[in-house]
Amino acid sequence: MKRSRINEIMAEADAFIRGFGFALPPFAYWTPEEFRARKEEASRLVSSRMGWDITDYGAGKFDEMGLFLFTLRNGELADLSRGRGMCYAEKLLISRQDQLSPMHTHVIKAEDIINRGGATLAVELYGSDSGGRFDAAAGGKVRCDGIDREFGPGEVLKLAPGESVTLMPGDWHAFWGEGGDVLIGEVSTVNDDITDNIFREPIGRFAEIEEDVAPTHLLVSDYDRML
Repeated sequence: MKRSRINEIMAEADAFIRGFGFALPPFAYWTPEEFRARKEEASRLVSSRMGWDITDYGAGKFDEMGLFLFTLRNGELADLSRGRGMCYAEKLLISRQDQLSPMHTHVIKAEDIINRGGATLAVELYGSDSGGRFDAAAGGKVRCDGIDREFGPGEVLKLAPGESVTLMPGDWHAFWGEGGDVLIGEVSTVNDDITDNIFREPIGRFAEIEEDVAPTHLLVSDYDRML
């Protein structure tokens, strides 16, 4: 992805989020220079990879297959292992109309995917085989707003604003906006996007960036390289 396009997506996403009465935290608006100057006090943001995240999954087709994310807070895997402390994470996502977030699952993370507003959120579901691998013939069970429901292989849930689904490790899922763009909330156990995204197809989690202009704000994938 070109950096200029990423800058545009950031501005569009900020306006979209504000349109629903949400506001991003102050560090969202730091310039790269301010982030570098405050790197020591921002060490927790960096280690937890909190902040802007825009991906086309390395495919170069963001409008067709991509996702906007902003990690608002994130705990420590060490706390999760101990079973106490900050064991949770929260994100805001934007799934555009017909923009696919491709089929994947997690080994560790359990998550609530919540339609916070906009159009319908379509979530396609499959179960796993005994080894946790994608199984095109498997269904399963999820929880929708506290109510358990079974799903068949390839079933698509349609979540209206205010509705949610709870996904556990081994629940394979893909999603997209249906009929328009969707603001999504994600509340989960500690989030590790480096190792805990298992895709059905051999794709990458992060975009490859062409630096055609300077970044407006840093992405979480910029931290190691630019800080």
